[in-house]
Amino acid sequence: QAQLVESGGGLVQAGGSPRLSCAASGRTFTGYTMGWFRQAPGKEREFTSAINWIGSQYYADFVKGRFTISRDNAKNTLYLQMNNLKPEDTAVYYCVARPDSDPYTIATMTSWNSWGKGTLVTVSS
Repeated sequence: QAQLVESGGGLVQAGGSPRLSCAASGRTFTGYTMGWFRQAPGKEREFTSAINWIGSQYYADFVKGRFTISRDNAKNTLYLQMNNLKPEDTAVYYCVARPDSDPYTIATMTSWNSWGKGTLVTVSS
């Protein structure tokens, strides 16, 4: 059973640049696509970014130019560098993983079969 554990959340001032990490364990993630979803208070969970095994990146429009997703395959670790945070970025951020790389379904929650428990990022104005 794959385990995904997020870290790096907390209270950040607007304009801040925290980096989230996701440590993956419990299986090999060779060939896996990994990504980040988020859920703001009172809102539905939404896709933010994904990266496949060879490093191709995908972003939701609202994070393009501010967030950068990356991964270290040797360490089984996923990262999300977030820059110029806004109060509306306040959310629980979830690490996700799945074995396929179909770019047409990466924004669909049900297409991801492994989820972390999430890390809360709170952006103060």
